[in-house]
Amino acid sequence: MVAAIFEEGIATGLATFETAAPDWPAWDDSHLPGKLRLVAEEDGAVVGFAALSPVSRRDAYRGVAENTVYVSSAARGRGVGSALLNELVRRSEEAGIWTIQTSIFPENLPSLAVHMRAGFRVVGRREQIGQLRGEWRDTLLLERRAR
Repeated sequence: MVAAIFEEGIATGLATFETAAPDWPAWDDSHLPGKLRLVAEEDGAVVGFAALSPVSRRDAYRGVAENTVYVSSAARGRGVGSALLNELVRRSEEAGIWTIQTSIFPENLPSLAVHMRAGFRVVGRREQIGQLRGEWRDTLLLERRAR
């Protein structure tokens, strides 16, 4: 179900530069383990997920991670993304993460709002940072520092 939610995000053109969901081994290898991976369920169905990825394998950046939050189309607008992100932030601080960063397409206003409410701030705009379906896209770089 997580892959299906990720694919819904891909289909919007607002969530990621990815054009296909990775297989489980690739996804698993690129994300931090254990309590830094969350799944939201409603009535036994997965409706969202959140996780952290290391920004670098270098020791100096061991406390810096990048977050991802995805919510199924059926559950959007009901606070699932906020709940996932707030819990991910709480757990990240317990795990010694001092900075969480993320890149969001400027057009993805709901994701920007969720992140801003969780204490993230925009630190820059990366112009034409990548292409999606042949079109150059900008991203906003956001970060949240641990308290």
